[in-house]
Amino acid sequence: MESVSFKLPAEMMARLEGLARGDDVSVGQVIRWAIEREIRRRDALRTPPRVDQRMLAPVRARISEDFEAAQGWSDLRDRLIAKGYTLRESGGGLALHEVISGRFLCRTSEIGFGYPTLLKRFSQPFPGHSHTWLLDRIREVPVYVKT
Repeated sequence: MESVSFKLPAEMMARLEGLARGDDVSVGQVIRWAIEREIRRRDALRTPPRVDQRMLAPVRARISEDFEAAQGWSDLRDRLIAKGYTLRESGGGLALHEVISGRFLCRTSEIGFGYPTLLKRFSQPFPGHSHTWLLDRIREVPVYVKT
């Protein structure tokens, strides 16, 4: 193991010592656990690799009409579930997964339906999506009309 030295406010150190005593471990172990949790959390946020476009064509063909016709998030959800798919938050956007297996298929942007476009169209964030501020940013983008 490597040694690391850093300074902490007295109140934080007191809390760490209390946590360590409660768990009957060292302060160093509490810090290692916290760092380990943060690394796992960040790894989970990483977006999956891009999918081969040839593999996406059948999926895109099967659900494009549903994305285009949906009147809101619940309508889109119902349409996709009927075909065996579901949406999940993925980084700053959405990903398409198989309902039963939960297997990742692709990002919605890879099939032509990026989260910002859907967000603007439905005028509300995807239910439970952590990036609710995107709607405000999208509303602020000026529209330029060529004259």
